[in-house]
Amino acid sequence: MAERVLMKGNEAIAEAAIQAGCRHYFGYPITPQTEIAAYMAKRMPKIGGCFLQAESEIAAINMVYGVASAGQRVMTSSSSPGISLKGEGISYLAGSDLPALIVNVQRGGPGLGGIQPSQSDYFQSTRGGGHGDYRLIVLAPASVQEMASLTVTGFDLADKYRMPAMILADGTMGQMMEPVALEVPEQTVYEKPWALTGTRMQRRHNIVNSLYLQPEELERTNLERFERYKTIEQNETRYDAYRMEDAEICVVAYGIAARVSKNAIDAARAKGIRAGLIRPITLWPFPSAPLKAAAEQVHTFLSVELSMGQMIEDIELSIRCKRPVQLVNRVGGMIPSPEQVLAAIEKAAKEGGARS
Repeated sequence: MAERVLMKGNEAIAEAAIQAGCRHYFGYPITPQTEIAAYMAKRMPKIGGCFLQAESEIAAINMVYGVASAGQRVMTSSSSPGISLKGEGISYLAGSDLPALIVNVQRGGPGLGGIQPSQSDYFQSTRGGGHGDYRLIVLAPASVQEMASLTVTGFDLADKYRMPAMILADGTMGQMMEPVALEVPEQTVYEKPWALTGTRMQRRHNIVNSLYLQPEELERTNLERFERYKTIEQNETRYDAYRMEDAEICVVAYGIAARVSKNAIDAARAKGIRAGLIRPITLWPFPSAPLKAAAEQVHTFLSVELSMGQMIEDIELSIRCKRPVQLVNRVGGMIPSPEQVLAAIEKAAKEGGARS
């Protein structure tokens, strides 16, 4: 069993990326993710890797594009406003079918907002974030251990499906410290015949490009890309269910909100209220199937978020509005308390009992 070490979430991401074979990092400091860049600045030169603090977030994401074109594992990280600046480059990565890992440790917004935790970049990440028709694989850790393990998963999925992946963490996950085991499984080697590695006059030139001047060709590539997305939805959806066997109320939450919700669910169970949790681990692809199944069992869904209710839309789409979905939230850098979630569960239990 791997030795467990006490690490901050941001540091766990950085070390896991290195263990996963990432030797190129380009970024720019912004709270609350700066420790990722600081860790990479310290570690990369010691292992023959490349750390570069770019002149801007825009420059950083385009450096990622260049290294990804060469078929190498590459990562960048930022927090909410910085991800907005990277949006055009992320769209270029998707349009060129290039694998890369992008980390967003969210802070409050919109605008500069504040430096405290938030989950208000949900729409931005799950709907692409830049221009055009595309998706990102979006992974949402709820512990420091998952900050590490999902980083490895993100690199693997990006390589497997030739597309960008994102770790979407809230600021709490980045700043909190927990024991973590950095045991990376044996890596799958993905062939990259499309990469720009030099022809040595032995093959045709590869071209990495997102520009298609013929509309028929651009339509074909978009349709092919979305066929790949269907495969990802079928095979790569991840979620965790907690005490859902006999639940009458289903709480849906991710990140720090899921941890708070677990405590509230245990407290509700102690009072005889049958509540459970479905925690999306992939925000895209969203775990629609287990939520649809839960709608046959529960009378109410509660969406616990650090936003104004962005995830509610995906819950309602998943269950086809078959059950009411209520919002339990704090915003602006505030975090819902277990007591707030418990009060919402108790209210839903009372209202659900009255309806039945």
